[in-house]
Amino acid sequence: VQLQASGGGLVQAGGSLRLSCAASGLSFARSSVAWFREAPGKERVFVAAIRWSGGRTGYADSVKGRFIVSRDNAKNTVYLQMNSLKSADTAVYYCAAHLGSTTNPRTDAWRYWGQGTQVTVSS
Repeated sequence: VQLQASGGGLVQAGGSLRLSCAASGLSFARSSVAWFREAPGKERVFVAAIRWSGGRTGYADSVKGRFIVSRDNAKNTVYLQMNSLKSADTAVYYCAAHLGSTTNPRTDAWRYWGQGTQVTVSS
């Protein structure tokens, strides 16, 4: 199983970025996918997730109303649209996958992990 996160970069506060997570080697259409982030010196925390069934989503309170998670099963890809970015959003963003339907915010609920992509928001 491989998860490839991309789309990170440097953006000014108030700007937008879209991250992508491309998956291979698993039944993507039956897998839930989540985004986590890890800021320097801090633990990895949940950002958003989307279930395989019905496309139900879950978000951390800190990103509700600003971030949108979506998926394209035909492309085996999940996206994280990040709007109104703040300096507090600066982190390495990771995508994770789990075979089944979940939006569990715990890191140990997700079996497969990709490498991270750096997002830096300048104020």
